This record gives sequence, C-alpha cells and structure tokens, in this order.
Amino acid sequence: MSEPQGLFHRRSGGSRGGSWVTQALVSLPDRRSTPARELGKRILIALGILAITVAIVFIDRDSYTDSSDGVVSFVDSIYYSTVTITTTGYGDITPVTPHARLINSIIVAPLRVIFLVLLVGTTLQVLANEGRRIFRDNRWRKHMRNHVVVIGYGTKGRSAVGTLVDNGANPAQVVIIDNRPASITEANIKGYAAIEGDGTRREILRRAEIIKAREVVITLDRDDSAILVTLTVRQLNPSAHVVVAVREDDNAPLLRQSGANAVITSSEAVGRLLGLSAVSPNLGVVIEDLLSSKEGLEVGERQVTRDEVGKSSDEVRGERVVAVVRNKTLRRFYDPTVATLETGDQVVVVRHAAEEG
Repeated sequence: MSEPQGLFHRRSGGSRGGSWVTQALVSLPDRRSTPARELGKRILIALGILAITVAIVFIDRDSYTDSSDGVVSFVDSIYYSTVTITTTGYGDITPVTPHARLINSIIVAPLRVIFLVLLVGTTLQVLANEGRRIFRDNRWRKHMRNHVVVIGYGTKGRSAVGTLVDNGANPAQVVIIDNRPASITEANIKGYAAIEGDGTRREILRRAEIIKAREVVITLDRDDSAILVTLTVRQLNPSAHVVVAVREDDNAPLLRQSGANAVITSSEAVGRLLGLSAVSPNLGVVIEDLLSSKEGLEVGERQVTRDEVGKSSDEVRGERVVAVVRNKTLRRFYDPTVATLETGDQVVVVRHAAEEG
C-alpha cells in the first residue's frame, strides 16, 4: 500500500512563530493492511464491546436504578453503557443489587479497560507510524545515491522503468515522481519508491535526492513542464544523464539547450513506426521487436571482452555490432576509426533476447 504522502512541520518565521507547511516524504512499498481496513476493524471491536455492555445491562435492568424515574429502559442501557465504557460516569444510573455490582466489577470493568486500550492504542499507532515513516524516509535518503529518478509515471514512464529493470537496473534504485496518487500506488505495488508531487518543484526533486542521481528520465505530458523540469534538474545536478520525452519536435532543440543529454520525440517516433509499417510490414515488425523486451531481438550495450580486443566488429560471435562507444563518443559500425575493437570500448549490439544478462 502507499503510505501518507506528507508531513506537517514548522518553518521558522521570526518573532511571530512561523507557519506550518507540508513536506513531501518518499512513499516506500509496504504490504501492510490499508488504514481504512485497520480503522474499520477497531471501530467494529469498539462497537462490539459497547454491544456486550448494553446487553449485560438491559438483560439485568431490574438490578439497576435510574435517579430520574427508577426504571432502566433500552435507551437507558445504551446511555449507561456509553458513559461507563468511556469512564464519564455521571452516576444517575447505578447497579443496586450485589450480583449486578459483581458483574460490573468482573465483566464491565475489563471491557472498559479494553476499550481504553483500543482508543489509546489507535492514537499511539498513528504517532508511531508517523515516526516510523520519518525514520524510513531519512534512512532511505541517506543511503540513496547513483539511482534513477523517473519524473512522470504515465504510459511512457512505466515503459521506461520496465525497460530499465529488464536491462539490469535495481528496482530499489528507481524513484518515481508523479502528482497522481494512483500512479504512486501503482509504483509502490511494483516495488518502486515514489514521491507524490509536482516534478517542477525544487523541494520535490530534492526529496528524491536528485542531487545524487545518476540518471534522470523525464516523461511528462506537457513540453513546457518538461523544459522547466530539465532546467531545474540540470541546476541541481550538473552531472546526471538526463533523458527527456517531448511531444513536439520543434521543442527538442530547446530541451537540449536546457541541459538534456537525449531527447526523444514521442509523436515522431510513433509516426515513423507507423510509416515504416505502411511501407513494409516486415520493417515495422523488426522495429517493434527491437523496442520490445524479453523476446525476439534485443538492443543492448556491453563492455568489449578481452577475447574481442583486436578483432573487427564483424568477428563478434552471436551478436551484431551496430555501434562502438569509444572515449564516450558513439561511432557507427561502418566508421573506419573503430574498425578494430580496443580495450575499454563499449559495443551496442543486436542480439537474441534470451542471451541477455
């Protein structure tokens, strides 16, 4: 389940005492029962205790007296049970026979204690859970570094995270930022830490430890929001690798100027796939196969092995080398400068998905 999304804390504000603001906390995966279910169980237990007390008093109502008229009705039984269980005790209705007083001592009094423990326990649990949540949040932020922050958990964001995990990313090193509670809950169910809030806000980005992040993936529905988030992320973390999805190709240069390392035009990519599929269904099938995971063809990147050093890309067995990364520069397989593989090279390959890992 998803834990509460905020914590109120006091901000200093001079002699007037400051103001109360909401601080976003990370929402970590949790398998506990929902708060509504826990509250419902406690309410049912409390009502059960009250019903038992009412039954005891009403069945033995002749052993009680009411100072107003001497008669104890069903309503009087509910009234007496309520004020007794809650320890209010006005004293207008009292047990008068010895056995009624004995029943109050050995049955009603323990029920009263149980009711109070239930009431106090609920309050303490709320306080303990909030304290536990703050502790988990602080511990998580202290140890989180070189992680991946995904801003926007819609269709593109879910696909991006799924691809990252399929290619070896640790789910515990993935942090989701989204302003939709349903998306936060879904991310938690899949085992990802998540923060509910606006990704354009610096405070939300800081709560995700964006300063220590290795990768940042921005998949928002609006290009203007994506540009603002990119600028903010780049200011907070100049060294992170930032990948941004943009809807309109005209906004791609502006995103690159804002600090994005890679810009993916989603509408153009979909349109190109549609066009290739129209020109040749086989082309569309191959491209879609490369984009899918865990079956068919797979695109991957890996380090050149010792046995491959000194060989050409054509001599690599079991895979097709399509590019070589040397000195952090991507070079296509036909580039004569990478005709021979060297130590430290990274190769981008097309391979059978079953061979991954």
